[in-house]
Amino acid sequence: MSEPREPHDDGVEPEGDFDDVFGIDSLIGGGEEADAAYADEPATDRGGDGEPAGASAAERAAQLRAEEHRDPAAIAELARVQAALQARAGEAQPELRLDSTRRACELLGDIHESAPVITVTGTNGKTSTVRMVDALLGAHDLRVGRFSSPHLHRLSERISVDGAEVSAFALGRVWDEIAPFLDLVDGQLAAEDRAPLTYFEALTVLAFAVFADAPVDVMVLEVGMGGEWDSTNVADAAICGFTPIGLDHQAFLGDTLEQIAATKAGILDRTLDPSPAPHPVAVVGEQPEAAAGVLAEQIAQRGDEALWEGEQFGVVERSRAVDGQLLNLRGAFAQYPEVFLPLHGAHQAQNAAQALAIVECFLAAQDKPLDADVVGAGFAQVTSPGRMEIMRTEPTIIVDGAHNPAGAQALAEALDEAFDFPDVVAVVAVYADKDPHGMLEYVHRFASRIVVTQALSPRAMPVDRLAAAAEEWYDPDDVHRAPDMNAALMAAIDLVVGTEDTGAGIVVTGSLATVAEARTLLGSQEA
Repeated sequence: MSEPREPHDDGVEPEGDFDDVFGIDSLIGGGEEADAAYADEPATDRGGDGEPAGASAAERAAQLRAEEHRDPAAIAELARVQAALQARAGEAQPELRLDSTRRACELLGDIHESAPVITVTGTNGKTSTVRMVDALLGAHDLRVGRFSSPHLHRLSERISVDGAEVSAFALGRVWDEIAPFLDLVDGQLAAEDRAPLTYFEALTVLAFAVFADAPVDVMVLEVGMGGEWDSTNVADAAICGFTPIGLDHQAFLGDTLEQIAATKAGILDRTLDPSPAPHPVAVVGEQPEAAAGVLAEQIAQRGDEALWEGEQFGVVERSRAVDGQLLNLRGAFAQYPEVFLPLHGAHQAQNAAQALAIVECFLAAQDKPLDADVVGAGFAQVTSPGRMEIMRTEPTIIVDGAHNPAGAQALAEALDEAFDFPDVVAVVAVYADKDPHGMLEYVHRFASRIVVTQALSPRAMPVDRLAAAAEEWYDPDDVHRAPDMNAALMAAIDLVVGTEDTGAGIVVTGSLATVAEARTLLGSQEA
């Protein structure tokens, strides 16, 4: 792969002295200032054999972050940045454009070009896949900047460096440095009678700025919505991943799989001239026929190379293992047997195969396979909070952020495969704009009883409306209402404890907001 490119001079000059405002040395990957700024980040302290000295960088960073999350000053700093972002139009109100994000990035010195890029779009599996790509690249001694959404508990979860979420203080410092440039773009947009930068546009610029400031060797970006006009698409990705595409966000993406797939294929567009990656490689996960046809057509029109799951890569074999599964993966250039993945479900195995193919293509050196031991080490440290996550035992409580029918189907299949519950009680809360019946069809398959509640979100579906939908799938006596998540969890525990079947489980699902609230109540805010 090409080395990170230095920002080019496009003639656009911000007001004031840019070097003094941001520190241009850090943007092009040098200078003591960059090292000092991330001294409390997961700095790569490696021994002579290339391995971390003592505890791993990720482990040290995780410990630092856990301590920081209890620090009142860090909490206040993060809240300050969050408040500034929330003053903008929210993520449910996207602007279908790229030029506004591009303007801000260019004013800041082309921060969207500070390192090579991998972009992943799709409907389900994006976050888990980008976390796996992050882990594999990190195992190969690359410093990775990962941008994903949404977050479970803290804004800083969305932006990570070296596998750990960015420090609240680093995030606040970079925000203060970019804020004048965001205001400048807002002013330009207002003069054109256009809406100012949105929450997600500003957040994307913040992520690029953090990565340039660190600096990182590669940026791994999860598309927020769609692809063609998503803010992340201001960067030309060398590798474009497509996880399974389904119906979601139809108000913006279209009512058919074909329309949605066409919008997501927009990440193959080249928006930079010259482009650091003029011919991207598309790595395509398993798709519905309608979506696959559109992607194939879009890839062919552009003359890009493509790798397809089931043809050039995939899962050869898998079996249950303690706390996960053992995989035999076929990558783009080799087969990798006995890979342990500490996640459950066939869908996560497929995500792993796709992540492996993405990393193989990114690190390709004359089509040589990757070191199997390094691949195994990378996958062994993968986590995916809020996805088939066991929060406690006796009774077992699992949380999963399934928020659409495809996600609920994957959850049902994974539960059936990985657990031997004699009975399951589901706790469900969904957003008002979602199809509850599409999810309840699959929840009904694994849960004999259901507790419906309402998440702490203005987008939440009212309890009575969700209960009415649930009663179309369950006997009314098996549908229980709870005013909030705390009451819902208590009700579910009472139902499980009162059952004659020992070993019954509780599954909390419906949205990531639902899962985040449950995780907090169950004593975990680390992601």
